[in-house]
Amino acid sequence: MPDARHDRPSPFIARWLASSAPASAARAIDAACGRGRHSLALAREGYRVTAIDIRLDALRSLSDSARAEALPVFPLCADLERFPWPTDRFDMIVVTRYLDRRMFGRLCHALAPGGILLYETFTEHQRQHQRGPTSPDHLLKPGELRTLVRGLDVLFDEEVMEPEAVARIAARRPCATRRNQQFALSTEPFAITDWR
Repeated sequence: MPDARHDRPSPFIARWLASSAPASAARAIDAACGRGRHSLALAREGYRVTAIDIRLDALRSLSDSARAEALPVFPLCADLERFPWPTDRFDMIVVTRYLDRRMFGRLCHALAPGGILLYETFTEHQRQHQRGPTSPDHLLKPGELRTLVRGLDVLFDEEVMEPEAVARIAARRPCATRRNQQFALSTEPFAITDWR
């Protein structure tokens, strides 16, 4: 039986969306969106949402839900490890329950100046709950999330143990960033030619 918690936006994302209104024609990405609980919430708040996931079945479910509400959600089946992130494009990027440390530089560059990154994922303390990911590749170390968004202005940052061990951050790309500004872990170039 599906867990109803995974049909509602995370409380962190819901609180953030409730406290801020998007600009007209604001664009958002929900990366590793699954069935789109955050994609739908973003669209209901007025964002045009690109929802990316590698699972076609999840995207079909999201597409049906978005169509039923006439929401501007555009599902995209893609592997985030190979996705050619555009530059200076999105007003909001949401990532939950997914971790690829190599992706952070590309996420930061994909934000438009003034754009917000909302990120929430498990910490290594989640192992104590005996559920969720167990590989260190998919678990943050204490304080690590803040270092991964170096170059962004941190607006909110917390790590909690209950009901799950997660780290959350809201960070804004500075409005006056130089085009060639380096963000955390962005030293390796990534372009569409990297597709194999």
